[in-house]
Formats: sequence, structure tokens, C-alpha cells
Amino acid sequence: MNLLLDTHIFLWALLDPNRLSMRIQTELANSSNSLWLSPLTTWEVLLLAEKQKITLTPDPLNWIRQAYKHIPFQEAPLNHEVAIQSRQLIFSHQDPVDRFLGATAQVYDLTLVTADKRLLQSKEFATLPNS
Repeated sequence: MNLLLDTHIFLWALLDPNRLSMRIQTELANSSNSLWLSPLTTWEVLLLAEKQKITLTPDPLNWIRQAYKHIPFQEAPLNHEVAIQSRQLIFSHQDPVDRFLGATAQVYDLTLVTADKRLLQSKEFATLPNS
């Protein structure tokens, strides 16, 4: 399975794995699955650190660079098709990161791993709930 990690799933996997369900822990550890991250996850992690909602040591830039060295992931690039699809999704909210993650899952045929109920309600792309 090709798994696109929502930002909170990425952070929980590294900082608080007990927040992940057993199924998600199993899927993330399964070497036959490929893990994907959007550049927006990097942006959102750095933003959370800037707003002091999370603490990353020794500092956010070094933390994220080290995390990416230790986690085998593929980058799900932002491109024009992702941007177009982000505006085509039918969502009850306008959160741009949610729209881009949903569109990324759709364009690259990835399964979005999330605990976000709003994203889980979408039928326009595959999801794997953290439940």
C-alpha cells in the first residue's frame, strides 16, 4: 500500500507513537508499504514549531532533517495537477493543507493516513483512519 502521512500521523509516529492505533503502527512498520510525505508536511511541522505548539530538539530544522534521514519516505511533489485538484475536491472546509493533502492522495493514488474526521469523510480519495 502507498501511504501518504498526514502531518499529525508523521509527528505521532516519531514523537508519540502510542497515539497511533495498532493497525497504523503495523502498516507503518510493514516494509511492503511505501511511505509518502508532502512538502506541506515539512512546512506544517516547521510552522507548528514556530508557533511553539511542538518542541523539536535540538532545533526544528535539524530535527526534521534528521527525521527524514531515518524514515524511508518518498516525496509526493506539489505540481500543477495537485493544485488543480485541490480546488476540485468537495470539502465542507477550506483548510489549504487538507485540500493539498487530499489532492495529493488523489493525483498520486495514495492512501491518506489520518485521524482528521473531516478528511475521513471524503470519498474522493482513499483514507486509512487512525482508529
